[in-house]
Amino acid sequence: MADTAAVGTLGAGDHACLTFSDQEERLDLVAAFVRRGLRAGQKVVCWTDSVSPDELAGELHDRAVRPGSALRRGQLRIVSATESLLGGATADAGAMVRTLAREARQASDEGYAGLRVTADMCWATRPAAAADQLVEFETLVADLFAHGQLCLICQYDRERFDAVTLAFAARAHPRTVAAQVYLEHPLLRVCRQYSPAGLRIAGELDYRHKDVLELALAESVRIDRHLHINLTGLEYIDGACAGIILAAARALPGSRRMTVSCRRLVGTVLSLVGADDVAQLRVQRRHEQP
Repeated sequence: MADTAAVGTLGAGDHACLTFSDQEERLDLVAAFVRRGLRAGQKVVCWTDSVSPDELAGELHDRAVRPGSALRRGQLRIVSATESLLGGATADAGAMVRTLAREARQASDEGYAGLRVTADMCWATRPAAAADQLVEFETLVADLFAHGQLCLICQYDRERFDAVTLAFAARAHPRTVAAQVYLEHPLLRVCRQYSPAGLRIAGELDYRHKDVLELALAESVRIDRHLHINLTGLEYIDGACAGIILAAARALPGSRRMTVSCRRLVGTVLSLVGADDVAQLRVQRRHEQP
């Protein structure tokens, strides 16, 4: 069974699987993976399929990654999986592995400390794709990790892949990547957000979950210099929980800050309990379509 790892613990020689159903959470984890590689002086390649390279660059930028200079100097490449990994043709597992091996050699020749690759595997869900080539690729690629230079995350969308393929992906990867989850409930999800660092809370949050909220905030206060509390998926918050968020922000020293992103109605509740009077707090209200 694969070991579950936080994205920040992945390093050279790791081959990990990211299965997801939340696109925003997936992009957070990808952004954290990319940012860590750039800071470590590694070359980073993003093979994207479900969004275009330009869209992915924008999503990275929105998540505290500054891709512009890294793209210009060649340390970061964001390219279409179909055009780069598959060579614009029908999937061939052997050719894909050779492409990845070539990327690793090039990164070494260019003097980078290692190569980080994140691959969106949704190309394999198209009607013309050969499913057996995906299976063969995940099997053959294992040989590339022997030199300890490569770190690879393969992304699998649970909405696009069938249960059999997802089960194979879990077995084929020595490690899995997932966000740290504080609470998973049909009406509420509280988890760690990695880029920008902080928390992501979605659903309905009220006094019954005060303990979970306080625990998650305390951990973010302990490990993050600036806290980003993503409430854009939150439909309801009561005054008790809004007060807990404000208290955490108010307790921060003046050199630190908390940024809360939220829907208009959640922002109204925060304002009513005193958000405008907390110097360390910035509330960003999302503009919603009527």
